[in-house]
Parts: sequence; structure tokens; C-alpha cells
Amino acid sequence: MNKTKNYISKDGLERLISERNELQKFERPEVVKTVSWAASLGDRSENADYQYGKKRLREIDRRLRFLNSRINTAEVVEFKNKQTKTVQFGAIVTIENTEAEKRVVQILGEDEINNSAGAISWKSPLARSLLGKLEGDVITVRTPSGEIEYRITQVIY
Repeated sequence: MNKTKNYISKDGLERLISERNELQKFERPEVVKTVSWAASLGDRSENADYQYGKKRLREIDRRLRFLNSRINTAEVVEFKNKQTKTVQFGAIVTIENTEAEKRVVQILGEDEINNSAGAISWKSPLARSLLGKLEGDVITVRTPSGEIEYRITQVIY
């Protein structure tokens, strides 16, 4: 089985662990109680609490398996206090297109993607174009609507 690296920031890993703990320690036990109570009522075929509870347990268990897999393969990348202008994992990069429109992105792990906050995956086309580049460099990113050029105006960590 081909396992690719699951690079992630320390904060990102802590969020995954927190979600797993919340599901394991609080939500799943509550749903189990509801399902047990509903099962004790008898006929399960038309018991909405039982039916929904079983469905929710499957969803929780599926999410727990996913979270455990991501946590177990996580490789934390430290990037705080880096003193480099080269774009690497964790960098907050300001880019500007040819129309002088600025965009700020941070290159993080796949589990940390948040478009509204500017967090992009290190595997995304934009991030792959940025990695290894310096302030002032011009990059070209292929998109479904064509190629877009950006100039890197700032790199901070």
C-alpha cells in the first residue's frame, strides 16, 4: 500500500486529536446510550431514535477510523521562527497577479485546508508552484481557465 506523507502543522494535528477525543469521549457514548434506550423499547423497525442512532454511530465510527489514520501517518512540520525567504511548508505568502490583485495564502497540510482563511494544501497546484521560490519570483499556475501569473511579494513564517 502506497502511503504518502501526511505533512501537518502542530496546530493542525492538535485539532485532529481534539476532534477524535470529542467524538470518542463525549458524542459516541451519548449516542450509544440513546441507541440502548431505544432498543429497550421493543420494536426497532419503526423506532426513529434507534434507526437514527445506529446511522449516527456508523458515521462517528467512520470518522474515527479516518482521524486515527490521519493522526497515525501525520508528520509534524515545525515552521515557526524560520529565518528564510524561500517558500516552504508553513509559509504565509503574499502574491499579486498581473491586475495587481493581492492574495495571501498559507501552505499547510491536506487536513488544514480552509479557503476562506487562505490555508491551502502543500499538494495544490498553487502551493506546488510556490514551494522553493523566493520573494520577487514570478510563478505560473495552470488552472482550468488557463494559466495565471503571480509575483511573490512577501514570504513570512
